[in-house]
Amino acid sequence: MKAALQTYHARMQRVLDHIDRHLDDDLDLDALSDVAAYSKFHFHRQFTATFGLSVHRYVQLARMKRASYRLAYRDAESVTEIAMDAGYDAPDAFARAFRRRFGQSPSSFRKSPDWEPWLAAFGPLDDARSKLMQKIFTAGDVTIRDVPSTPVAIMEHRGDPATLGATIQRFIAWRRAAGLHPRTSPTFNVWRSERRPASPADYSVDLCVGTDQPVEAKGEPIKAGEIPGGRCAVLRVVGNPDNLEPAALYLYRDWLPASGEEARDFPIYCQRVSFFPEVPEHEAVADLFLPLR
Repeated sequence: MKAALQTYHARMQRVLDHIDRHLDDDLDLDALSDVAAYSKFHFHRQFTATFGLSVHRYVQLARMKRASYRLAYRDAESVTEIAMDAGYDAPDAFARAFRRRFGQSPSSFRKSPDWEPWLAAFGPLDDARSKLMQKIFTAGDVTIRDVPSTPVAIMEHRGDPATLGATIQRFIAWRRAAGLHPRTSPTFNVWRSERRPASPADYSVDLCVGTDQPVEAKGEPIKAGEIPGGRCAVLRVVGNPDNLEPAALYLYRDWLPASGEEARDFPIYCQRVSFFPEVPEHEAVADLFLPLR
């Protein structure tokens, strides 16, 4: 029974990975049932039962999520180009669908995204993905490294995580203006609170970019700082870039007590190695660092 369940999960995971990699292709029921190696009728029922979404709805949400990221964070791409890549024949059809889902037009979202309805709209997609994308970590996944100190420019986010998207948008715009491209200047997140504190107002994270150049704020609340060097337990996470909490909990709750190590007085942080939507969502990579004494 366990082997059969693992085989079933592997087939469904193969479908999700295929969707991520081929969002620009024809992802109809025939094509995806072939990937799963099920009959079309059986696959449709099983997919809906497993994920709580029809195949069509899942693909729509996945395409719309990529489109919304590109609108918010990729100013150089036109709304028409984004609409076509999302599977719409014309920008006005995309605009109607976008407004129905998020309560804003694409151009309005690009200028000033309202992130709360955005988070609510993608709740079903995130729930669906989490059903099969929960990785089980082991001690063999963790390495101990001596890492150098890294001077960084910091934009702090303090307050409701629902507004984090707006802070990220400003951070990306600032680093672009400063010429600090992700390919040459590493990106870090330093968590100074739990992912879901008792009060949303207590949520706290630093968005950082590595640079040894003088920091020019250019009108933004940017300050210079440093991620200290030293020994760190490092855990690489591939996929599910929006929720690194399971990996962080594994390091703190399971790995650390069993290792005999002691945590240093600096928060857990991550380096974003590759990003969605530059790579398919399941291929995004983040290295999680737990500073050690």
